[in-house]
Amino acid sequence: MEHSNDIEQRLMDLEVKASFMEDLLDSLNQVVVRQQQHIDLLMREIGALRDQMPEAGSAPFRSLRDELPPHY
Repeated sequence: MEHSNDIEQRLMDLEVKASFMEDLLDSLNQVVVRQQQHIDLLMREIGALRDQMPEAGSAPFRSLRDELPPHY
């Protein structure tokens, strides 16, 4: 009878661990989904910024030294 209780307890412990692992896996999946959504948003923003940039050959080169702040 002792052996049966020991096996039952071990089985119950494994079920509890499996349950916690499922919860952890679900949480991690949600994190990955949110990160992918954030990456997608950032990629769209980078694309929009690229579209706003002037073409390399169309605008003359301007040095930041030519654009000194008004207090100089």
